[in-house]
Amino acid sequence: MQRNWAHEFPHRPGLIHLNHAGVAPWPACTAKAVAAFASENTTHGTEYISKWKETESRLRQACQQLIHANNANDIALIKNTSEGLSMVAYGIPWRAHENIVFAQQEFPSNRILWQSLHKRFGVEARCADLTQTPIPEDALFKQVDNATRLISVSAVQYDTGLRMDLARISEFCQARKILLCVDAIQLLGAMPFDLTQTPADFVIADSHKWLLGPEGIGLFYCNPEVRDQLYLNQFGWHMLKNAGDYEALEWQPAVDSRRFECGSLNNLGIHAMHASLRLLLETGIRTIYEMISSNISYLFEKCKENGLKVVSDMDLSRRSGILTLQRPGVDNGEVFRYLLNSGVLCAHRCGGIRFSPHFYTRRDDIDHALDLTCKNV
Repeated sequence: MQRNWAHEFPHRPGLIHLNHAGVAPWPACTAKAVAAFASENTTHGTEYISKWKETESRLRQACQQLIHANNANDIALIKNTSEGLSMVAYGIPWRAHENIVFAQQEFPSNRILWQSLHKRFGVEARCADLTQTPIPEDALFKQVDNATRLISVSAVQYDTGLRMDLARISEFCQARKILLCVDAIQLLGAMPFDLTQTPADFVIADSHKWLLGPEGIGLFYCNPEVRDQLYLNQFGWHMLKNAGDYEALEWQPAVDSRRFECGSLNNLGIHAMHASLRLLLETGIRTIYEMISSNISYLFEKCKENGLKVVSDMDLSRRSGILTLQRPGVDNGEVFRYLLNSGVLCAHRCGGIRFSPHFYTRRDDIDHALDLTCKNV
């Protein structure tokens, strides 16, 4: 029997949240943490700044635990995934005629910035169609040559939920001394990830999807072995080695990942993300993954019973927390709008409906969403 999580996710009656791959709701504990921070700020101001710094430190430690990084100081706190990807794209000391490989199916944030490099650096952006080979990773590998500097890939593709074989990509990159950048926004919080088992040079995600946190705060991991190689493009007091010395005329960037944090951090976001991540870690990422996988299996079986076409790859090695379906013979855009108007939060992707249930999602909510999907609209 599933545990009742209604106390942590007290959604209004009639609301079914199946869009955790989009923007997730906060747990109640996160709302309480934000309210407490706001109250402290209102009443005490910076009198509580040392306490807030402790929360910031705990968040870095939680992020370290989440991805199994060696050190909490390897984690920078950033605004969003796009910012982190841009820090990589415009930080690498490119040489003319080098190339970057990525997938055609990527979300725009993980496509356009690589394409933007050509005008400034002469870097070739090589776009691979993951559907053109039986094994998606092979489409990426076929684009690689001796001039390939980096492969950038989303751990989970946003539209169909295709889970990439990161271990294979990591092994491929290590053997050829190619940098690996992982957009982990559709992975972290839903599935385990272990840098000690799957090394990557950059791991980036913000918190508003499966991590159940707010927009405007996220994590950026940079392999310490390549950290000094990245040019810095944002500068300010916070990224200095001696951040508290405001009068020094000579300066150096911080030796750890704080060098990527140019100015004041988002304290409100830090408190919120910490509360959400603590809930996930206490529940257990492995446990959460098993519960999400069970929900996806249930959703898949119900789709087959109702004659719905499942676009997502349901192989156990490929599935994620995303299932995209199509209702044959109708305008799926109309179905999507009907679902939204009926209180089912989802997304319109691949000409169909993208459902993304989390670990706490109830089976009767899945049933009701599918009943509405199959209604005449």
